[in-house]
Amino acid sequence: MRKIVFSCCLTALLCGCANEFNSVYKTTDNGFKYDYAKECFAEGKYTWASSLLNDQLILQKGTDNGEECLYMFAMSMYCDGDYQSAAEAFNKYVKTYPKGTYAELASFYSGESLYMSTPEPRLDQSGTYSAIAAYGDYLDRFPEGKYRPIVQKRVFALQDKLVDKEYLNAKMYYDLGNYFGNCSFGGSNYEAAIITAQNAVKEYPYNSRREDFMLLIMKCKYGLAKQSVEEKKLDRYRDAEDECYGFINEFPDSKNVALANEYIAGCKKITGSSKYLNKEKEKENK
Repeated sequence: MRKIVFSCCLTALLCGCANEFNSVYKTTDNGFKYDYAKECFAEGKYTWASSLLNDQLILQKGTDNGEECLYMFAMSMYCDGDYQSAAEAFNKYVKTYPKGTYAELASFYSGESLYMSTPEPRLDQSGTYSAIAAYGDYLDRFPEGKYRPIVQKRVFALQDKLVDKEYLNAKMYYDLGNYFGNCSFGGSNYEAAIITAQNAVKEYPYNSRREDFMLLIMKCKYGLAKQSVEEKKLDRYRDAEDECYGFINEFPDSKNVALANEYIAGCKKITGSSKYLNKEKEKENK
């Protein structure tokens, strides 16, 4: 019985609140509507606040309330989980009021909004680049800003996401291996994997997946050597052998050192073969 009474009271309360909001929303008294929107914002009723403030943006522009209205609207969208709309609103605030009361907060939350909506590494990372750019803009505007430590951590986290994306791309080519169906003009999946991984290592030299990338390059070079035509086989096995030694030197404690040594043994069967050495001598004599 108590549950039924509580449910009825709650329903009545919600209906009353909804009716109150609808009444305010329809009023032509913009001063009252703005004050009510501020109350909603202060009470954490962000959906209501953003709905009311959205109508007030043009009306309050150029007034004493214009700056505050735009900031509250952006923050309401952010707190309500509409991160894309929030990012646009915060960015608009920064452009409209570059030296405004909430300029640093708006700049920071412009990046935060984009950060919150970045996709997982397997998906397109355009949003991640946008978030990094927004944080970069904050650091440019406020080099000694209050949120600098947070921004730096966020940027590193976003860069890790880009690294993960590049690794997944390289790994995809490696997994395709000997499949030539997607290789145009005689290309190789192993070559594509090597180039993708090497570019990632150059762009992010201190990334947390460096060993993963170097292991993938080593595997691909060995796989590429194995599938090579005769005239390219010796050079590619030598290249693979050098890569294996390089991997061991850089990661002497890696669990994959045994694999590197296994590859080295396989490479030496070719690089130390009299058959291939004689061919090299013939080339030199010519």
